[in-house]
Amino acid sequence: MTTSLEFLEAEALKLAPADRSHLLERLIASLDSNPEVDEAWELEADRREASLESGSAVEVPAQEAMYRLRARLAR
Repeated sequence: MTTSLEFLEAEALKLAPADRSHLLERLIASLDSNPEVDEAWELEADRREASLESGSAVEVPAQEAMYRLRARLAR
């Protein structure tokens, strides 16, 4: 480990648990960032919203969706 990384780690460990948790979430989010994937999800969300608004798709409660998925997987 580099000296600056060791310093950052030591400082992070001094934080309150809630602050360390927040920092951890931010660090993980920074690793998961992929502009192409983010854009694809944004387009998919827009497409799904448009389908709901046009009536070509209908909302299904989460429990019903899980029931249907489990039934398909059991086949």
